[in-house]
Amino acid sequence: MKKICSVFLVLVILVGAALLPAGAVGYTPSFEVYAEAAYIVNLDTNIIVYEKESETPMVAASLVKMMTCILMLESYQDQLDSISVTSPAYIYDILYGKNASTADIRSGETVTLRQLLYAMLLPSGNEAAYMVADYMGGGSIDNFVARMNSTAQKLGCTGTVFTDPCGLDEGNMITARDAYLILRYAMSFDAFVEACGTPSYYMGENPRYASGAYYLHTTNKMLPGANGAEFTRSYNQGGKTGTLGDWQNFAGWHTQNGETYISVVLHSPDSCEPYDYPTERPALYETGELMDWIYDTFSVHAAFDISEPLTEIPVKYSTQTDSIILYPADGLMTLLPIEGDGSESVKIFDLPESVAAPIKAGDVIGTVTLQLSGQELGTVDLIATTDVARNDFLFVLAKIGEFFSTTYFKVFLLTTLVLVGGYAALYTIATRQYRNSRRQNKRR
Repeated sequence: MKKICSVFLVLVILVGAALLPAGAVGYTPSFEVYAEAAYIVNLDTNIIVYEKESETPMVAASLVKMMTCILMLESYQDQLDSISVTSPAYIYDILYGKNASTADIRSGETVTLRQLLYAMLLPSGNEAAYMVADYMGGGSIDNFVARMNSTAQKLGCTGTVFTDPCGLDEGNMITARDAYLILRYAMSFDAFVEACGTPSYYMGENPRYASGAYYLHTTNKMLPGANGAEFTRSYNQGGKTGTLGDWQNFAGWHTQNGETYISVVLHSPDSCEPYDYPTERPALYETGELMDWIYDTFSVHAAFDISEPLTEIPVKYSTQTDSIILYPADGLMTLLPIEGDGSESVKIFDLPESVAAPIKAGDVIGTVTLQLSGQELGTVDLIATTDVARNDFLFVLAKIGEFFSTTYFKVFLLTTLVLVGGYAALYTIATRQYRNSRRQNKRR
């Protein structure tokens, strides 16, 4: 049953990916975006609002852990509290000397899968990711990494390569668009959403800590309650950070006024973050700048008023009217600029030159496609809202006229003329020969 559910979830994400438009809406913020790549999509409309080098592979860092969480949840989402894993000693040899972030799980300690989920997503614990890979790979990290790459391909990722389960290896590569696809799929798991939206998580009592309480704290300082000061945004619902050098990655999702976005920012340089903190968070800063701009610039609303006509076309075979007015069948909820007179959008009509009566109210006559800055936002049917009766006399008269203008009739007429002409010529020749014969007979 779990495998069936996993396959279904993959199909859902693939369908969602197939609906994505080819490019962004063409609007650019007034400020400079220093990140090497970015990709922001409105989930209500599947419209790409902003992108920059979104197909260029870059070092993934801890965004890798999103895929590790996905594989764990695909197999064990209903057993997170009933399965416990003991940390094997060899993974600490792998992590030794790499300045790896951890959740302070020591060798030989046993924790539940749920605790490993929070350990991977909040403090970005690398030992937690390796514990999951060891457990699910049957002791083989390589087997688990192979599954990671296979799942990425199934999700439609084209520039992603995983080489470890945590992101410490610089061989882990990802594109901004691929990170969007992976996060969107991960969000289909309730446990992932809950964990990413949690500022702090209680791991239980532990004598190593003076208070006796063992807490994990998120690196996502955009999240309300995470004590992120200027980084905090009320609309942020969760996300995952990652860094390996003087840059930071962040993939997260945001909701405000019922409108939801997924944002990905890759390789924001530390130098772009203006705040004086011990730990640089440039990707969080640039995500906040971009999302503030997006929420101030765009909103989801109807592009058409179904009570207002859009166009009209001529009607044939009717004495009731010479033309019929067409209305949009749907309002087309889409992402549009908050301010503007609509001149940025373009309506492209697909209509016949005319329509023949009879016409019934509700008949689809054609379509209209809305484009904004070259991106197709959606297509809506154009319908008639009134009945138009056919005049049979006009219809028959028109059909007769159409018959006389057809190629068949023209060929028939030409052939008839040729035959008649030929017959007339032969008749003339035969008549002349007959007369000449009679004259010759009279002379004799």
